[in-house]
Amino acid sequence: MNDIDYMRCALELAGQSQAAGEVPVGAVVVKDGEIVGRGFNAPISRHDPSAHAEMVALRDAAQRLGNYRLVGCELFVTLEPCLMCAGAIMHARIARLVYGASDPKTGACGSVLDVFAERRLNHHTEVTGNVLAEECGALLSNFFALRRAQQKAP
Repeated sequence: MNDIDYMRCALELAGQSQAAGEVPVGAVVVKDGEIVGRGFNAPISRHDPSAHAEMVALRDAAQRLGNYRLVGCELFVTLEPCLMCAGAIMHARIARLVYGASDPKTGACGSVLDVFAERRLNHHTEVTGNVLAEECGALLSNFFALRRAQQKAP
């Protein structure tokens, strides 16, 4: 499998998030070509502000691998991570992050901040953005358009 294949897996998870009424973001953690962690947004249903797709996928991978350090792992997520998730990605020692759509409001990989470019930090994750960006962005745009339409309906 390649970056696009893994991002498609993350998009499938984003669909599960949307079906649950959550913002459609999905993530997978990959080690040695195998998906070892899966997650989708669930802060509303879990009553947990940290239940972003990335965090859920990191927790899943850590449990499966029996280690909070995910050395040699890659994370694929449909939306550019926020500052909270970027911090967790660094602490988990993720080797490579691949994201789909940029997030101009909370993105911490270059859109608002670029924490991964901060050389003073002790871990440096390689970042690749805009993989299937149009598909990932369209899923989010359509979700919020539908939500706005529902709020306007009598």
